[in-house]
Amino acid sequence: MTESTNIQVGILMGSESDWPTMQHAALILDELGVANEARVLSAHRSPHAAAEYAESAAGRGLQVIICAAGGAAHLGGVIAAHTHLPVLGVPMKGWSTDGLDALLSTVQMPSGIPVGTLAIGKAGARNAALLAVSIMSLSNEDLRGRYLAYREAQTRSVLETELPPAGSA
Repeated sequence: MTESTNIQVGILMGSESDWPTMQHAALILDELGVANEARVLSAHRSPHAAAEYAESAAGRGLQVIICAAGGAAHLGGVIAAHTHLPVLGVPMKGWSTDGLDALLSTVQMPSGIPVGTLAIGKAGARNAALLAVSIMSLSNEDLRGRYLAYREAQTRSVLETELPPAGSA
């Protein structure tokens, strides 16, 4: 988590057990120089604090909020109901359906209160951070340059990949 008074992205999760997955969003944001903060706020166990966080987010300079979507998967929806900022949901692998329940709950938000839904788990956390950066880069040329350089590095990495001879693996 970047230390800054100018936090641009909030990363929220319902419990500390989501951090091993959600820290990957923070790591991408840190790599791209985007100030971020991570907090545990529950839609069910701390609903007033979650609503207060969302309602104050824009005034504090946040531009995007990324929410872990665990078990009941309501955190993203609750946050989105209390802010006009983009909210991105990352379904967590669960204890019973390996994240399918969280994915379906997040992707099926009712019309009018959008929550962008990413992939389940670590890939979703990383992509949520990249999508947040993509959104913010629309109005920030310096950030756009860092984001495009990141994407170019990914392209080079793929194009430079050499496979071992068949049968050697």
